Amino acid sequence: FSCVSVLCAGAGGWSPLVSDSYQWLEVDLERRTQITAVATQGRYGSSDWLTAYLLMFSDTGHNWRQHRQEDSLGAFPGNSNADTVVQYKLDQPVIARYLRLIPLDWNPTGRIGLRLEIYGCRYTSDVANSDGSSSLVFRLSIRPSRTATETIALKFKTMKNSGTLLHAEGQRDHSLSLVLEKGRLLLYHQQDVSSSSGGRLLVSLGSLLDDQHWHHVKLERHSAHLNLTVDRAARQVHTPAELSHWEIRQLSVGAAQSHGLQKPILSNRNFHGCLENLLYNDLNLINLAEQNNHQVTGGNVTFSCAEPVSVAVTFTDPRSFLQLSGLTSWSSEVVAVALQFRTWNRAGLLLTFDLPRPESTVRLYLSEARLRLQIDRAGRATLELRLNDGQWHAVELISGPDCLSITVDKDEGATAHTSQSGRGCTNPFHTFQGCMRLLTLDDRTVDLMKVQQRLLGNYSHLQMDICGIIDRCSPSHCEHGGRCSQSWSNFHCNCSTSGYRGATCHSSTYEQSCEAYKHKGNTSGHYYIDVDGSGPIRPRLIYCNMTEDRAWMVIQHNNTEVTRVHPSPEQHQHSAHFHYAPEEAQLAAIISQSEHCEQELSYRCRKSRLLNTPGEALLTEKSGRHSGQVQTYWAGAEPASRQCACGLQDNCLDPNHYCNCDADYDQWANDSGLLTHKESLPVRSLVLGDIQRPGSEAAYRVGPLRCHGDKNFWNAAFFDKETSYLHFPTFNGELNADISFLFKTTSSSGVFLENLGIKDFIRIELSSSSAVVFSLDVGNGPLEVRVESSVPLNDSRWHSVRAERNVKEASLRVDQLPAATQEAPAEGHVHLRLNSQLFIGGTASRQKGFLGCIRSLQLNGVTLDLEERAKITPGVRPGCPGHCGSYGALCRNQGRCVERTSAFSCDCAQSAYTGAFCHEEVAASFKSTMSVAYILRPPHELSSNGSVPPPSVHSDTSPRGENVSLSFRTLQSPALLLYADSLDREYLALLINRHDGLELRYKLHSSRDVEVLASGVTSLADGRLHTVTIGRRADAVSVQVNAELICYNQFIIVSNKLDTELAELASLGFTGCLSAVRFDSVSPLKAALLHPDGDVVVVTGPLVQSSCGSSSPAKTHTAETTHSLSADPGQPLVNAIRSDSALIGGNAKHLSRNRNSLSIVASKRGEM
Repeated sequence: FSCVSVLCAGAGGWSPLVSDSYQWLEVDLERRTQITAVATQGRYGSSDWLTAYLLMFSDTGHNWRQHRQEDSLGAFPGNSNADTVVQYKLDQPVIARYLRLIPLDWNPTGRIGLRLEIYGCRYTSDVANSDGSSSLVFRLSIRPSRTATETIALKFKTMKNSGTLLHAEGQRDHSLSLVLEKGRLLLYHQQDVSSSSGGRLLVSLGSLLDDQHWHHVKLERHSAHLNLTVDRAARQVHTPAELSHWEIRQLSVGAAQSHGLQKPILSNRNFHGCLENLLYNDLNLINLAEQNNHQVTGGNVTFSCAEPVSVAVTFTDPRSFLQLSGLTSWSSEVVAVALQFRTWNRAGLLLTFDLPRPESTVRLYLSEARLRLQIDRAGRATLELRLNDGQWHAVELISGPDCLSITVDKDEGATAHTSQSGRGCTNPFHTFQGCMRLLTLDDRTVDLMKVQQRLLGNYSHLQMDICGIIDRCSPSHCEHGGRCSQSWSNFHCNCSTSGYRGATCHSSTYEQSCEAYKHKGNTSGHYYIDVDGSGPIRPRLIYCNMTEDRAWMVIQHNNTEVTRVHPSPEQHQHSAHFHYAPEEAQLAAIISQSEHCEQELSYRCRKSRLLNTPGEALLTEKSGRHSGQVQTYWAGAEPASRQCACGLQDNCLDPNHYCNCDADYDQWANDSGLLTHKESLPVRSLVLGDIQRPGSEAAYRVGPLRCHGDKNFWNAAFFDKETSYLHFPTFNGELNADISFLFKTTSSSGVFLENLGIKDFIRIELSSSSAVVFSLDVGNGPLEVRVESSVPLNDSRWHSVRAERNVKEASLRVDQLPAATQEAPAEGHVHLRLNSQLFIGGTASRQKGFLGCIRSLQLNGVTLDLEERAKITPGVRPGCPGHCGSYGALCRNQGRCVERTSAFSCDCAQSAYTGAFCHEEVAASFKSTMSVAYILRPPHELSSNGSVPPPSVHSDTSPRGENVSLSFRTLQSPALLLYADSLDREYLALLINRHDGLELRYKLHSSRDVEVLASGVTSLADGRLHTVTIGRRADAVSVQVNAELICYNQFIIVSNKLDTELAELASLGFTGCLSAVRFDSVSPLKAALLHPDGDVVVVTGPLVQSSCGSSSPAKTHTAETTHSLSADPGQPLVNAIRSDSALIGGNAKHLSRNRNSLSIVASKRGEM
């Protein structure tokens, strides 16, 4: 086409008589033109120029369409003086005949002034018009060979929101239909001519397509998928299997003309509007129809576009209004008003007018998306229709002497009536924001063009001859299945069921690994794992097994049980397939980011060979992330070795074979091991070959996939120079960007991250010792989000930072402080365009560099490998030690934090507890016939026998004091809980007395009497869990029962006859639960349960670990609830047990006879 350039410049340029926001300059290009750019300049020799303006385009001089940059920014930057030319190239050419420029702002010291130049090319096309009763049918010739792709492309424009646009039929009674429904384009697949169903919806795209503007549609069929493009939006769907070898034989345009019996998607709704440049592959179908080609049939189609004139008005903001004078005919007490409107808002006043008799005011308004009618001094009527759906709705209101009726959407709407009697009320109305058209008063159409020319009525802040409604949910900015809703000027994402958070449901609410959950203090359990953060992989529920040194992800499949295989002469092989709950991409990501993965395989056999010989594989293992990858080795051996674990270790039953089962013995054998090569994980299927022979038997088990460690979570770099930094490729986060990392430092400032564009940038920095700042610019000017902390952030502890930027807002969160947010402007640039390298730990200028550690840096769910880049970068070191300062508090109950290269662990050796954080109580349920004897020896005695027991075996107690703690649950009263003595016949006894109270007895010297301390806490034999902590230093004793602390500075001296009473009590044994027993650094019950083989522990009876020590009520052994001291006292207590001993809750008499009782025997020299 020849190119054109239109110059609009009169005597120095265009300048209207009045400089206000209601002026415009309109250019008629005399025919439809492909417009590519506009250029502006101020009026010659003056101070008159525009600083901002809007561009409108139209084919008819009516129904204008505003051109927007980036789908949101409407204003174009103008000039800064009268002479410089500012040119704007349209991102996509616009095809139109008319252009209208509307000034928004101008030089405050001058007037509106403009010289305008328009650039573009001539445009020609083939056009057809369908009036709703016409259609075209194209019968395509049979091709000798099937084409790889088929493409249908066209443009259309219409004022009707529903109609069949295309219907394509092929062989085997399959068809595709492209229909317009409520302004959206829907693609359906139908099959079976006898089916009465409406077909299966494949994809829905576009919105507000009934705006009488041209829209481009392209449908591409490939062997594996379908691509649908509507204007700038595109969607891809998998091709139904039935269409994989399908070709179009007949194409109906404007209606569903089917030769079969298929039910049309939209019955009796043909397309009503214009079509342009309808192409099937390289065939111009409209051109064929114009030439009366034999392949085309149909009628009532004209080859020009009929343009109905419909003038709309847009109420853009709360200040918008339109005021019209009432008609003289209204004095007859009959009023008729009709209009059409469309909006997204749930509330707004549509119209109001006064009735002459009786004097009253009528208000028609939206409230909660329902249309409501209110009459002062009368009643109120409500129409229960949802009317804020963006569709055009027609309203007719007729008021007579005695009643008033309102009708909405006559064909499929509703009617309501209200009588003009009673008493009315006022309503706090919202102003209407939306579009109106076809406004009539008593069947007379209001000429809105006269309104625009100020010849009729009055108005303010209106856009005339345009419907400026925008669907902000199409395409939706809500990610990960978030539900989009909108108002006139904004949209909202409901993320409640998505598993993601933020203004656009972008950031995951879940952690990316069990390792991350563990370092937040979580214990074993099921957790949702989102391996790629804000990426496309959905979170999945996975079991995390938190051990003292690892956090295991345990991924189950459909069969982890032992499965027997019986011989079958008819069956030559046995196949087993394993299905995992996580999807393929999630499994691959888990395996890739874990430090170690394994899967246990076990094969028990009797005359059933595995690999037989290196030359013959009778079992194959189908595994790995790539479907169909076959392995011919067994767990415990190397890949491709054709061996089992015994072959690798050279200890198979038969040295001539590499698996125990390959010996083919008529006895049971076993080949077991772990698969640890990530390329072979997970196991997808097993094929067992040697199962058909008589006498063959086998059983196999494939365990769950288990992975531990998170390479991403601990990936770190240490920056020791302000001028050092790491650089990575440009960050691509145009519309959505989330950045998360951890840092620790002693410096008070420094830049964590920076990426620059020509004007745009993004930066996160520590601006002071207590503030982190997230700053960015996407073309609307710098935006800054700041979080202030009440405690210093340069304390050499790990602190987390999470920043997010999307089209709605920018947000920043530091640690668990409240997130700070800054909203983006409603009308502004939304694309973040960067082009420099991404700098980590510094800037391109080498100023304000960061000193310290940065760890687990992720951008849009992708972890940057800081360690690898640090290995080759001066001034930066890989890794960052020292985690106990941040995570040490997670180790509880005297657990000790141990530093590791990556991560930390809790050493529970000095604790009475166990578990990942020394948080799990070690407990056991006792009957009176169970016992534990425990001997405490000084360290020099332990070393003399050459054995080094666990640290919890020996004692470092002070001879003049001790610390004792335990928890118990019992219904027994009285009951002995703890007893300890020394070689010098000194002892300590803790018991529940006959009054259900706690009692502590000390005999601190063999020559002194027993001293008794009564806590005053009662009702302890109630079956609930109680915790007791005792601390003694010389003669000062403190006892804490549950949360109550009691201190004693002196003892009550009582008779030595209490020794006999204590012996009677000990002979009864203890019935109940004991947990978390600790005597100074010794954990006797833990040692008895977890290290029962030591020579300092003697366990009698079936002692097993129990959960009875949990805080929730648990069942205790209640065979004996109370005991009387009149029972046979047995032998004296001090003679019943070994010298230098201790007794906790046990039966001393039974112990001396090797009967079951709970006793802990301690060897302790010196004064107690």
